[in-house]
Amino acid sequence: MTGLTLGAPAPDFTLRDQFGQDVTLGSFRGSKAVLLLFYPFAFSGICTGEMSGIRDRLDEFMTFDTEVLGISCDPVYSLRAFADAEGLNFPLLSDYWPHGEVTKAYEVFNEAKGAPYRSSYVVDREGVLRWALHSANADGRDLDQHLEQLRAAVD
Repeated sequence: MTGLTLGAPAPDFTLRDQFGQDVTLGSFRGSKAVLLLFYPFAFSGICTGEMSGIRDRLDEFMTFDTEVLGISCDPVYSLRAFADAEGLNFPLLSDYWPHGEVTKAYEVFNEAKGAPYRSSYVVDREGVLRWALHSANADGRDLDQHLEQLRAAVD
């Protein structure tokens, strides 16, 4: 991260979810901590595994105090098909147009692939960046580590 700083406000955004509904990060301010999961492509092997892992443990991730938002540069229609095929029942947000605008704001846009790097951020209830992880790990994310950081943002 060069321009983003832990302890500083998270860049706000509004993106459409897999149902075409607008989701605004700032709407959670004052009520929920948010885990932002940037992932390269719907239906790719590692991303499908990661998002399915979140689905399988969703009750641990999403509570009255927390929210999970998946973000990719896939179009809304692809995200809907992905969510339906994999039973993903949490918001998958499309940063399709203007292409990668939010992903670029979070400094995780891979220009060569036109998609986000696998990256995670925790935003606390006040809209402040509390944790970030950027990974090229072929095995995917450590979900226990993500849970720990999300819970810490609520405490």
